[in-house]
Amino acid sequence: MKIGHIDLGDRPVMLAPMEDVTDESFRLICKEFGADMTYTEFVSADALIRNIAATTRKLTINPAERPTAIQIYGREIEPMVEAAKIVEAASPDIIDINFGCPVKKVAGKGAGAGMLRDIPKMLQITRAVVDAVSLPVTVKTRLGWDHNSKIIVELAEQLQDCGIKALTVHGRTRSQMYTGEADWEMIARVKENPRLTIPVIGNGDITSAARVTDAFDRYGVDGVMVGRASIGAPWIFAELKAGISSDVRLPDVSEKFECLRRQIRESVDRIDEYRGILHIRRHLAASPLFKSIPNFRQTRIAMLRATTFDELLAILSYVENEILPRLSLQ
Repeated sequence: MKIGHIDLGDRPVMLAPMEDVTDESFRLICKEFGADMTYTEFVSADALIRNIAATTRKLTINPAERPTAIQIYGREIEPMVEAAKIVEAASPDIIDINFGCPVKKVAGKGAGAGMLRDIPKMLQITRAVVDAVSLPVTVKTRLGWDHNSKIIVELAEQLQDCGIKALTVHGRTRSQMYTGEADWEMIARVKENPRLTIPVIGNGDITSAARVTDAFDRYGVDGVMVGRASIGAPWIFAELKAGISSDVRLPDVSEKFECLRRQIRESVDRIDEYRGILHIRRHLAASPLFKSIPNFRQTRIAMLRATTFDELLAILSYVENEILPRLSLQ
């Protein structure tokens, strides 16, 4: 699969852009576990052109994580064009436009998935951004605003005509948020359109190697994108790639715990101890590594209340060295 001149190989598995999750550290870890491409946290066009420090920091890319896309969002043409030019200067491999974020503070103001209610402006923004930069431009969006406006099949053609080089489709409407199941049949309809020549990347409920295989073999997508299933489990990329390649080595439990410890260290190093712990502790508490442990609630609460580096490391060590060995003896 190619996006412009960027060759991602056969059946690529990509890390989705997620606010407050896909920072530089997390992207690199996912890359090391096999992610074929990474996306930054989404970047506000308005904040970027105002040179807000917290936003400009999101443009930093580690060469080891490439290929990487920087994703931008906004609701007006001129700020989006200006932001795209600023992003291009940061030298990502791709510029991605977010027309899919469903949260109220974004979609409610007309940006992200809010653009699904104003298709003419969505197309104007897309065309203007494509014309303003030399990098490949891609789009990530949803099936439509709600159940009565699933417009993605015709919208995909319109976006292609604007000059985008790939389209990612999350198989839910904005009104669904993240409830229910992703509609991969609808994603397949996009891919089956004979007029569509750009790659189609499917997103939504990719949680196992079997679902990856289904996405490619049953629904015919060119690539898959993994979002929430990677939170607290960046090793999921190794597990997913193992379903389509025999050359992948799966990490053992001790390596997974070391990965979580690395996330803590790098979060603290990147910010500071207090804010770094606040940032990372909820990701760790959500890790599927702990879901099979009975009566884990109090330990999870302790994780979510931890405020120091040593406290959070001690909880992980307790789980790894005391709780898990006891379970294996039962």
